[in-house]
Amino acid sequence: MRSQVISAVAGLWVAAGQGAYAQDQGTASGTVVELYTSQGCSSCPPADEYLRKLAEEPGVIALALHVDYWDYIGWTDKFGDEKFTARQKAYAHAVKSNTIYTPQMIVGGVDQVEGTDPAMVEAAIRRHQQASPMVALQLMRHGTDLMIAAQANPPLEAPLRVQLVRYHPMASVAIRDGENAGRVLDYANVVTSWTLLGQWDGQADLHLTAPVEGEDPVVVILQAEGPGKIYAAAQVK
Repeated sequence: MRSQVISAVAGLWVAAGQGAYAQDQGTASGTVVELYTSQGCSSCPPADEYLRKLAEEPGVIALALHVDYWDYIGWTDKFGDEKFTARQKAYAHAVKSNTIYTPQMIVGGVDQVEGTDPAMVEAAIRRHQQASPMVALQLMRHGTDLMIAAQANPPLEAPLRVQLVRYHPMASVAIRDGENAGRVLDYANVVTSWTLLGQWDGQADLHLTAPVEGEDPVVVILQAEGPGKIYAAAQVK
């Protein structure tokens, strides 16, 4: 049913706006780096600071997902979300692990690295950037509409999840309790929502329009089930 809905919307958009992607306003593609972090984790601030630097790197889409499993220590993370905890658990299950921790970085949906090890993170980023892309992804934001186009060459053997991510570019928080009590911490690219728009079969070209409210940047991620490999990602700031 979801695929049918996407196709129907796509047909309407293509008829009205063929060629619009040539403008490609503000789109930047990149390797996705997900940081799983918490305001209640004393070892997380260095990784949070490192993510701020990654967020400025061209070719990198750095995203901070705050988990909720450290809230019991005494400080409730204002950005924490059980959905982000569930996503981190799904990554662990995908590699048959029962362990999750913070800070952890996941690069390209595949490489699971300690967030306090920049050398390993950067090596993983380089591997993904050097790989030949299999999917071309373009975005164009027009008012409250986001137009998404993708093409696979060659066609894919399995479907991909089409995901829409929103984030706050910067936030500062005064921590009053817990392991980081008394500190004022700065956070970059704090994810506020991670929405599944549907599945794309990777055969026919993808054309989709999704609603986007507010001024926060938008990221679209095309990812294998699992969650697994991220085949393409792009953002509009």
